[in-house]
Amino acid sequence: MATILVTGGCGLLGDHICSGLLKKGNTVIAADTKQSDYNTGKEHFIYREAGAHDQNAFGEIFDEFQIDFVVHLACTVDNDLGPVIEKPQVEESAAYDKFIYKMAVAKDVKKFILLSTTQVYKQPDSREPVREDEPVKPVSNYGKMKANAEVAFANDVRGSKTMVCCVIRTPMVYSLNFVDNLMSRITDPKDHSVFVFRTGEYGYHMCCIHNISDFIIGFLRQADSLSYTGIYNVADSSLVMASEIITFMKENHRLGPVLQKSSFAVGLKAKVFGDPEQKTNYRFLDVLTIDKNFMYDTTKASRICPFRWNIKNTK
Repeated sequence: MATILVTGGCGLLGDHICSGLLKKGNTVIAADTKQSDYNTGKEHFIYREAGAHDQNAFGEIFDEFQIDFVVHLACTVDNDLGPVIEKPQVEESAAYDKFIYKMAVAKDVKKFILLSTTQVYKQPDSREPVREDEPVKPVSNYGKMKANAEVAFANDVRGSKTMVCCVIRTPMVYSLNFVDNLMSRITDPKDHSVFVFRTGEYGYHMCCIHNISDFIIGFLRQADSLSYTGIYNVADSSLVMASEIITFMKENHRLGPVLQKSSFAVGLKAKVFGDPEQKTNYRFLDVLTIDKNFMYDTTKASRICPFRWNIKNTK
């Protein structure tokens, strides 16, 4: 079994991914600025306090352990960051970019996974699923931050002849008990009312947290050559329909009155120049594209693992 360093290992995503890796018999070192109770006390789980500005602490981790794989989850919304991304969050991510990839190369890490976002893509011009080779043209601060991380990663590992490198681009995540992103898709950004547009037969491409965990476990197990190096869209196998979100929330949580809307009032300035909140708010809902049913092509990632989790069977 492997020794795996997980940055941001005590956040929402980190807890679940570390748990999955532990179940496979791996030794997991979770590096984070604050410890959670989720995996504390489990066999082969080790916590080390370290963050973006603790390069020396990471150096000590690499010196203390023979790290086989690194899973870089730090500076990720819904893990260790909130939905609003501004200058401090961007600078924190950039601080990691300055050393974490070089350090992994210097210590002969065999595999490195960077968690990124589908917000790095430009908004699709058609309903064709977005492939990994589509242009990178982010609008949001978060998309730009992760795009910069991807570039730094690629530049710093270019000289390695052995490290298998993976960039995961994932859309908004959810689970049975984490519903913030689901609710953001049915909440009017203007008046904060819960709504459904027309009959609710439109959807969003999202990702159950357990699909990310399954992919990471599968990649670390299967990626045995440099041919696996690349970018992977990781998301549910189908859209999460707005009507499904309403049903899910009613069955598993509390949901007040749901308004049925047939149109939205959008100012001319927002139509022409965009809403400034789109840059800072990860969960910004663009009502102008609400029924476009944008999807991401997960064909490549599906070769690693089937994306079996969805809003109907999430846990």
